[in-house]
Amino acid sequence: MTGPVQQEQVILEQLASGTRTVVSELRGGKDFISRLAGMGISIGCPIEVLQNPASGPLLVRVRDTRIALGRGEAAKISVRKPEGEPPRGE
Repeated sequence: MTGPVQQEQVILEQLASGTRTVVSELRGGKDFISRLAGMGISIGCPIEVLQNPASGPLLVRVRDTRIALGRGEAAKISVRKPEGEPPRGE
């Protein structure tokens, strides 16, 4: 008998614009995670990458709200790898 299949994770900043996925892990201190929760970003919530330029902040949609995230913030958010879509830059 095998356990549940773990879905592959990627970092939010690696996803292309237009990608929809689900938050799977938040890394960072208590204050950072609390701040994300205040913006509506929590484990299990759907998230859509609206804009991911080559540099600068990412624009995402979470719970019908647009949020700009710095690259450092986006690097601390892991999401489920969308099926059939390679991460940005590959």
